[in-house]
Amino acid sequence: MKYPATFTPAEEGGFVVTFRDIPEAITQGDDEAEALEMAADSLLSAMEFYFEDRRPVPPASAAQQGERLITLLPSVAVKVLLLNRMLKERVRPADLARLLGVKPQEVTRLTDLGHNTKIDTLDAALSALGYELVIHARPKGLEFDLDPLLDMVQVGSGDNRYAQAA
Repeated sequence: MKYPATFTPAEEGGFVVTFRDIPEAITQGDDEAEALEMAADSLLSAMEFYFEDRRPVPPASAAQQGERLITLLPSVAVKVLLLNRMLKERVRPADLARLLGVKPQEVTRLTDLGHNTKIDTLDAALSALGYELVIHARPKGLEFDLDPLLDMVQVGSGDNRYAQAA
């Protein structure tokens, strides 16, 4: 999950960083490297507001000219997916706890960005909501998903038909 950020040179030096999709995330750095680091911290901190208020986290939009993409930690990105699905399905933490057969406190930890949660546990929570967690890897720097293309295999010789790989 990557959010576009604008790095605006500040009059006093350094850069002010803002996020179109996450207006709560505003920061600055004395130089480009510090601004990048601060941008990631600011984005993470802004996510806390959405979780505390139980508001849906806006999806990341495509970067526009001059914007840079700031990546959320994968552990946070999966929790964002879970929060958004819970809100979409109108599932309260107590409801999800019943679906999972666990105590409500355990579900509270699932949506706590400061708590380390096993990916298997987050997968089980998404599954209980009727969603499948899909993880894939792609070469760095690509902004589109190659997996569907890589999963296709040519069938037969000399024809143009394709089928999904098993």
